[in-house]
Amino acid sequence: MNALQEEILQLKKDKNAVILGHNYQRKEVQDICDFLGDSYGLSVQATKVEADMIVFCGVDFMAESAKILNPQKTVLLPNLKSMCPMAAMVDVEGLRGFKAENPGVPVVSYVNTSAAVKGETDICCTSANAVKIVRSLPDEKIIFVPDSNLGLYVQRYVKDKEMLLWAGYCPTHVDIHLDALKELKSTHPDAEVLVHPECTPDVIDFADFAYSTEGIIRHVVSSPRKEFIIGTEANMNHRLRKEAPGKMFYAVDAAICPNMREITLENVRDSLLRSQHKVELSDEVIAKARVPLERMLEAGRQD
Repeated sequence: MNALQEEILQLKKDKNAVILGHNYQRKEVQDICDFLGDSYGLSVQATKVEADMIVFCGVDFMAESAKILNPQKTVLLPNLKSMCPMAAMVDVEGLRGFKAENPGVPVVSYVNTSAAVKGETDICCTSANAVKIVRSLPDEKIIFVPDSNLGLYVQRYVKDKEMLLWAGYCPTHVDIHLDALKELKSTHPDAEVLVHPECTPDVIDFADFAYSTEGIIRHVVSSPRKEFIIGTEANMNHRLRKEAPGKMFYAVDAAICPNMREITLENVRDSLLRSQHKVELSDEVIAKARVPLERMLEAGRQD
């Protein structure tokens, strides 16, 4: 551990803070997090924080969700440039228009949405539980925003419902192309191909399995296989090497999320030192957005 990481850990102690981080964060940032996870795991963890301050090493909607679920805490986003482009593809006005065109149809929003959009939603989901959430609803039609690829993935398993999909996508995952996976597979023929459900349908068809990031970790740890091609953000491989030492992981060169990589150790230190970049949401937005998030968490607790 370097001097900057040690300084951060001391500041964290002094400020009574916890650091939550997504699996796509820079390697050195992952190493100073108290908890690493996917969107679902981080949402659950945010409800359990007893410290005064949450430093959220992820993108904007994740920090907002932490504030919504634990509003009495100070939540810091170390770098304001760390924004999710997919979340920005749907706004309140647009979603209201889509709802007006489909009256009475429930809205399932991927957690990769702004707090304001969540407030227009019936229930949230993550890639880990999207199939379960959609399947649990009694309705024949579902509005699903904003990730069309995740919606198409859900449709594979929920064939009795009509999915009305928003035309959003993850720029990082759509840059994982079938040709790149085939080339990696030809070089590493014994490797299992694991991809994220935000990938395009042809990539998912080619893969051996599609999982959320935490699902990928669980699969890798339990699998007898020794080699894996990982079709998600390349920083994921840092955690995989820790969780499954001795196994080999091959990244897709194009799988880089520049937004997740905006947060540096210097950002984390400065955020703690100055208590800067606080997530501020109105009581009204928190109250409205909390409902679909808590419904999602309650569905998870029924597993």
